[in-house]
Amino acid sequence: MAGSPYTDLDRPPLSAARLRRALVAPHGPWRRLELRAETGSTNAEAAEAAGAGEPEGLVVVAERQTAGRGRRGRGWQSPARAGIAASVLLRPGEAVPERGWPPAPTTGYGWLPLLAGVALVEAVARLAELDAALKWPNDLLVDGAKCAGILAEAAPGPSPAQAPAIVLGIGLNVTLRADELPENPTGLPATSLQLAGAATTDRDPLLRALLRSLADWYDRWRSAGGDAQASGLREAYLAACATVGRPVRVLLPGGDELTGTAVGVDPDGQLLVDTPAGRRTLAAGDVLHLR
Repeated sequence: MAGSPYTDLDRPPLSAARLRRALVAPHGPWRRLELRAETGSTNAEAAEAAGAGEPEGLVVVAERQTAGRGRRGRGWQSPARAGIAASVLLRPGEAVPERGWPPAPTTGYGWLPLLAGVALVEAVARLAELDAALKWPNDLLVDGAKCAGILAEAAPGPSPAQAPAIVLGIGLNVTLRADELPENPTGLPATSLQLAGAATTDRDPLLRALLRSLADWYDRWRSAGGDAQASGLREAYLAACATVGRPVRVLLPGGDELTGTAVGVDPDGQLLVDTPAGRRTLAAGDVLHLR
């Protein structure tokens, strides 16, 4: 049938009912899950919900995005049902007494995209059985090629007194074929789980594993008061990060660049780079490209 989601048998549709049974409370860690056949951007949907006062724990998943975005407005698109496009709404600045979560300091919010990266590495390793690594601050690499991206955005609340929410968006290439891969403006080649020889390309268990791992790491981080060191997040990130310990060339806004060796990540999730002129501390927003 023309237009049916079952016309490509390698790309079956997700089931909202099955995902909700597995992932939404009381049996799962998330509060609400919405599955769209098509949307402009899952991040934009989650941010709009945040502005309307949506509580923490919303998950928005799309079979196809028509205006998906990466860092600095770069596009992120793929054919329908060929990948995972999901965004979650978090409110780390709000205390949750029943879970023992104090408000997390805003200085620690830079760890949230890195937290999502750790969850993504765990899901890909467990289900796809691939060795994946993280390129600071927001790329998942498989065999040195980009397989996923992460975008964290602040979303203002309905009133100035309310702490901003954070929307975390994740785009993972699952069954994209070689002729469907996007061009990367940074020059880094792209790949998909299928092209990399994944043990499974079933998006349902992959998405479940990703969202469960994300919820688990968020719980650890919140329980530790937003402390990446105390929660074990910093150690897990450094173990998965392919950037630390390597020479890097950093392109900065305005056309400047610096070169040096990435030597670590500081308590706020910023990259530490030793250059001939001394050590530099870089936030994700300070960087156009890192190579």
